[in-house]
Amino acid sequence: MAHISSVRALQIFDSRGLPTVEVTVTTDTGVSAKAAVPSGASTGTHEALELRDNDKSRYKGKGVSLAVSHVNNIISNTLIGMPLLDQRAVDQALISLDGTENKEHLGANAILGASLATARAAAASLKLPLYRYLGGIGAYLLPCPMINIINGGLHGDNALKFQEFMIRPIGAPSLTEALRWGSEIFHTLKKILKEKGYSTAVGDEGGFAPPLASHEEALDLILQAIEESNYIPGKQVTLALDCAASEFYNALTQTYDGRSSSEMITYLDRLTHKYPIDSIEDGLGESDWNGWQDLTNLLGKKIQIVGDDLFVTNPKFLQKGIDHHIGNAILIKPNQIGTLSETLDTIQLAHSHGYKTIISHRSGETEDTFIADLALATSSGQIKTGSLSRSERIAKYNRLLEIEQELGSMAKFATK
Repeated sequence: MAHISSVRALQIFDSRGLPTVEVTVTTDTGVSAKAAVPSGASTGTHEALELRDNDKSRYKGKGVSLAVSHVNNIISNTLIGMPLLDQRAVDQALISLDGTENKEHLGANAILGASLATARAAAASLKLPLYRYLGGIGAYLLPCPMINIINGGLHGDNALKFQEFMIRPIGAPSLTEALRWGSEIFHTLKKILKEKGYSTAVGDEGGFAPPLASHEEALDLILQAIEESNYIPGKQVTLALDCAASEFYNALTQTYDGRSSSEMITYLDRLTHKYPIDSIEDGLGESDWNGWQDLTNLLGKKIQIVGDDLFVTNPKFLQKGIDHHIGNAILIKPNQIGTLSETLDTIQLAHSHGYKTIISHRSGETEDTFIADLALATSSGQIKTGSLSRSERIAKYNRLLEIEQELGSMAKFATK
């Protein structure tokens, strides 16, 4: 059995030009693999801590040299000599070494980089694709992409409160066709925006960020783009929202941009009746658990109600949701929890209670494609990796296309 012989970290840049961590794991058999850690702009309060230097004289405080040092001088000493193929032992060693609930000592970015790089090195040592190493013979379900084509909130420089307006090509027969549909709709939307005199500059996740007057205007434009691309809204292509409501929730007044929790729920319900929306993520704030119960009771039997900031890829918070019948799906972001094993445990808990899972990127991404393989390995059936622009988003789609070709006739696409 191969053993870990070296663990080294490097400060690199994410898609926003901010520092992040890249870790390389090398084995005593000469195999080497690396993983780069993403970073979020819209983050849940209970996420594992992303360690930053807070030195305002460098990178405006966003440097990660301390996290890099923790990998090179602390984590490496613990992992060197450990069996490469015992991922759970590696991750448990990392968790114990940190010793805090939210990984604030070493930093979740340092820990996750080491965890993911170990998995990649293990797959390479066995000469297996990452999805096959992680998922075994059951890894054949290609995820339906949730393609972000209009950005708002913290991801767009406009007045839209909702963070993501997405399309879901649920009627496509394959991943290749789903991405073709998405590309055609994306470029049709670009043409429509140009004709209306709107900017076609893109936000952090590759979607357009025009100065629209309302959420309804954004949804109307997307519907127009779907129809002009000769697809049927609601049947072939549906709509999805990431409201990221925590970002515009006023804790003092307990309101959402002036709306009460019940008014916000009524507004979301009205949107689902007017538009072919079949998924709403973070429709309410992360602390509004009573509101989440009401939202789930009203819409949970009709559409997907997704918790992101609410659950933060953490089995403790997901279990609370399960116990109180809140939501029916969870967004999965490995850097919210900090290790691969904990991520897989959260996915298993979700699936065992009938919750759907969506493997997700972050707004600050790299060209690392780990989440594409993870979506296959866990049969999640859904992936969020941004729009059909910006190379850090496209890299994940291209990886999925490679996997689809590799699987050949074994490949199945997760349609509705």
